[in-house]
Amino acid sequence: MEAHQANAEDLRWKTVQRQMAIYGNAPHALIQVLHTVQNAYGYLNAGILARVAQTLHLPLSRVYGVATFYHHFNLTPPGKNLCIVCTGTTCFIKGGEGILRAVEAEYGIKLGETTSDGSLTLLTARCLGACSLAPVAIVNGRVLSKLTPELLLTHLKGVVSHVQ
Repeated sequence: MEAHQANAEDLRWKTVQRQMAIYGNAPHALIQVLHTVQNAYGYLNAGILARVAQTLHLPLSRVYGVATFYHHFNLTPPGKNLCIVCTGTTCFIKGGEGILRAVEAEYGIKLGETTSDGSLTLLTARCLGACSLAPVAIVNGRVLSKLTPELLLTHLKGVVSHVQ
């Protein structure tokens, strides 16, 4: 995805504008607005962040500060496929760390990164709430349970178009 500029005809931007208007375009709405931007665009891009800063009467540095402080905001576009590995206590004890490292090695990316071809983004979650099924990962919205590194890699090869 290219860096988007907010314009009046962009329906995603209209969604963001509605959210800002709900809060009276007040600076205290920044986190809620950033969530709306990320939901609408898939990530927080520079053009939109500048527009948000202007509309909420905030310095761009503050908007970037909040966007980079909270780990759930992304400043780069996500990959076509999303793999979220649970790193909660039960998943960790049952091999979650090994599963995470196997994906990193196979695809040549680190946690939070996207493959160079944009085919896969690797994230973690502190707990996915499926401890009895540990270790767990979510790939493109589908929960995969009782995983081994080999099982997850096999599943990913079925959905991800490129392996490093």
